[in-house]
Amino acid sequence: MRRLQIKHLTTYKYTETVTLLPHRLLLRPREGHDIRIESAELIISPAHQLQWQRDVYDNAVAQATFIQPDNQLSIESRLALQHYDSQPLNFLVADYAVRFPFHYDVAEHLDLGPYLTIIFTKDQPLLSEWLRQFWYSGQEVETYLLLEWINKAIATGFTYQQREEPGVQTPATTLAKLAGSCRDFATLFIEACHNLGLAARFVSGYQYSPGLMKGQGATHAWSEVYLPGAGWKGFDSTTGEVVGNNHIALAVSRHPELVPPVSGSFIAATGQAPIMRVMVEVTDISVMPLSS
Repeated sequence: MRRLQIKHLTTYKYTETVTLLPHRLLLRPREGHDIRIESAELIISPAHQLQWQRDVYDNAVAQATFIQPDNQLSIESRLALQHYDSQPLNFLVADYAVRFPFHYDVAEHLDLGPYLTIIFTKDQPLLSEWLRQFWYSGQEVETYLLLEWINKAIATGFTYQQREEPGVQTPATTLAKLAGSCRDFATLFIEACHNLGLAARFVSGYQYSPGLMKGQGATHAWSEVYLPGAGWKGFDSTTGEVVGNNHIALAVSRHPELVPPVSGSFIAATGQAPIMRVMVEVTDISVMPLSS
């Protein structure tokens, strides 16, 4: 078991006082057999009201409604959690899905429909051509190995670039540039899975990277693929890893642009270009005693 402490601070500064409209926050990790939250705190300024809900993907969503105008906004999340997924490769795929191609069970296929739907339809010819190096029609290959090949090919064959602007690149753009951010790589991997008829979804969260200096962290993104018998398994196309206890999922979605950690808007009397700053720290606190 690994214990992690997470601090995530997002600030916006405006050149004049603005009216802040409701903000949607996806900052609480998805709990389960692998993750247990010890403590969670949201510190938000200016004065606000907070309401919690679950969205259609069962993500925990906090909506902040602000009571007064201000010229800055600060949203800080402080978390301590226990992560038990120390053996991410310890899973068994159902016999019928061990080798690719396979067809999902009829009942599961119905539920998986949104995660099988191609998002960037115009990119499919180029994506199909790129995928031929891993699989071609009529070939049979171990399903996990196919996913591993694609995942590692993105991690080793593309250049990582941190991008501050919202949204994702299309798979065609990422293939043309051979470069992108973590969310661009996740999008490429997801659409590669969709092209092959595999259910895949986008994950927004954090990654524990012990080599990072204090204050250099950032939010992270990766993919999950539904493997019968094993469930949703995570693949990080930025590092080429299968997701384990270095990754903390905040939210999942069928579409890569639907689950930013912080989203919202404002009303101002004049045009605004707010200055945004994000600071993320993920620290291993396994040696610290558990609070009573």
